[in-house]
Amino acid sequence: MIPRSSAPRRAGAAAFVFAAFTAATMASAQPAPTYGDALYQPKLRQPGKDVMWLPTPEAMVTRMLAAARTSRDDLVYDLGAGEGRIPIAAAREFGASAVGIEYDQALAALAERNVVRAGVADRVRIIAGDVFKEDFTRATVVTLYLLPELNHQLRPQLLAMKPGTRVVSYMWDMGEWEPDETITQGGDQAFLWTVPAPVGGHWTVRDSKGAVVATLTLAQQFQRVGGTMAMAGTVQPLLGAFVQGPTLGFTFIAADGGVRSARLRVDGTRATGNMVFVEQVTPITATR
Repeated sequence: MIPRSSAPRRAGAAAFVFAAFTAATMASAQPAPTYGDALYQPKLRQPGKDVMWLPTPEAMVTRMLAAARTSRDDLVYDLGAGEGRIPIAAAREFGASAVGIEYDQALAALAERNVVRAGVADRVRIIAGDVFKEDFTRATVVTLYLLPELNHQLRPQLLAMKPGTRVVSYMWDMGEWEPDETITQGGDQAFLWTVPAPVGGHWTVRDSKGAVVATLTLAQQFQRVGGTMAMAGTVQPLLGAFVQGPTLGFTFIAADGGVRSARLRVDGTRATGNMVFVEQVTPITATR
């Protein structure tokens, strides 16, 4: 016979164990998440050409596209599009146009059907092809979830894209090309880069009348830049030099001791902008 004082506690414990067992049984009975449709059901970690298929978590997809400042003015290319979730999210959540490149023919066909089901077929296109052979140079945002060695193989092509293009990689970085931002979501991470303009070399700086006012010597490693400014017979090191997309910026101390700063927009071998000293703004151009 169970003592009266302990019966409620034991009954409550039994009920708790039964409820926990029932919940666990129901959870184990839940079907595994599906990513396909009646025509095709891809399997997680199924092998592909160079990688196995694992979709980027949907919460991270949104974080990645938001970090890249994706908007309706962008053309997003997703390299390794899988079932199409990133191109679809770019169009549906951010209003962008998007293209997904997927090597696996069955996955690419599934992605096309998903695009139609999502109601974004007017803004999303799926290409069944190889990311190393297809042209994605028109992209303003590039997303990828590949392997480190594949990222490194693509790195020269990404760096040759239009300055200001944003690149976001889930899980893997680009080696010596440091990310501008690390994105975290739960225990996951992604990396963001902005393609920098190539600025290394010797530049001649002129004022608005065309007179030479300085010469600029720059060394560059990805978005890191440094160098010197020769002005009025004095060579000074650049301070806080940076290149972000098409923008080159730096500060220097002139021969008169005044601190001057410059911001230029780089377009190939020509750059235009302003040099600022206190409240005095001098338009300048630079040619390499």
